[in-house]
Amino acid sequence: MSQTPLSPEALEATLRQIGAERYHNLHPFHRALHDGKLHKTQVQAWALNRYYYQARIPAKDAVLLARLPTTELRREWRRRIEDHDGSEPGTGGIARWLCLTDGLGLDRDYRESLAGLLPTPRFAVDAYVHLVGDKSILEAIASSLTELFSPTIISERVSGMLRNYNFITEETLAYFTPRLTQAPRDSDFALSYVKEHARTVEQQEAVIDALKFKCSVLWSMLDALDYSYVAPGRIPPGAFQPS
Repeated sequence: MSQTPLSPEALEATLRQIGAERYHNLHPFHRALHDGKLHKTQVQAWALNRYYYQARIPAKDAVLLARLPTTELRREWRRRIEDHDGSEPGTGGIARWLCLTDGLGLDRDYRESLAGLLPTPRFAVDAYVHLVGDKSILEAIASSLTELFSPTIISERVSGMLRNYNFITEETLAYFTPRLTQAPRDSDFALSYVKEHARTVEQQEAVIDALKFKCSVLWSMLDALDYSYVAPGRIPPGAFQPS
């Protein structure tokens, strides 16, 4: 990177280019999921492992919330926790993801126990939570900018899965509908914050690296699923075994 800081517009363009090159909509497992090339048990493995990510997102946001210095920032960020945890039992993103896995025929107690989780998603998601707690607030907020790219992958995923799998319904995929408005709202705020506060070369390099890291978290989760449940199909001990 240059020794001269990027303009806010150039920084945004750089961050968007990271998504164009590294976001997990490009991963072969996602393409197979979208295109109807997976068996039901492979879709179950995806939903089961992705559940850990969904369940840890509000914990990640709570870690950051505790570090934010102003009422305005905390008020903005706590909406994310409510989006995922809900305001009462049976509401929120986690509850909707459990409905998705219910619809795929996964036992809820088994799913919530995390007994069948692959090692890589656990390590990757935990590393993401640690980044949010250990790095600067600016880097923690920048790591959420994968939401800039999520509406595209959500649209692909929903339309493709409804078209290609007879065991998928609109009710099964109800998790994704609110995310089409929540993710742009959240990413607009995070992007504005990063463009305003990443002023030095060092700060800009840090936010770029934070977004790359988050892309790697999501990519590595699909790598693990592809290796374990597609090819070569080497499922580690203790992980979900398709029946």
